[in-house]
Amino acid sequence: MKEIKAIIRPFRLLDVIDALQKIKGLPGATVSEIKGFGKSRAKNAKDKIVYEMVELIPRIKLEVVVVDEMADEVVNMIQKHSHTGNTGDGKIFVVNVEDAVKIRTNERGREAV
Repeated sequence: MKEIKAIIRPFRLLDVIDALQKIKGLPGATVSEIKGFGKSRAKNAKDKIVYEMVELIPRIKLEVVVVDEMADEVVNMIQKHSHTGNTGDGKIFVVNVEDAVKIRTNERGREAV
């Protein structure tokens, strides 16, 4: 199993979610509103937020856990639909998931996803 974490621009979220929902068998996604900065430290960003003298940029964190066979398709879909070509488009991270447990049924591993 793989966990895919993507940091994307907020205005691209609906396009990304719409595309992900078209992937057959996608178990779901978690969306969080976050703030952060990249290499440029948000100095020239139009949408920056200043919090106690620190400049941050609002972003969306999208998290999806899928079976290994789906990982490339999910990554490609997120990349395609979040890309603008501008600095600050975000990042996608793919991490191995050792185990998963579905709380309601106690299923483990692939069945839990």
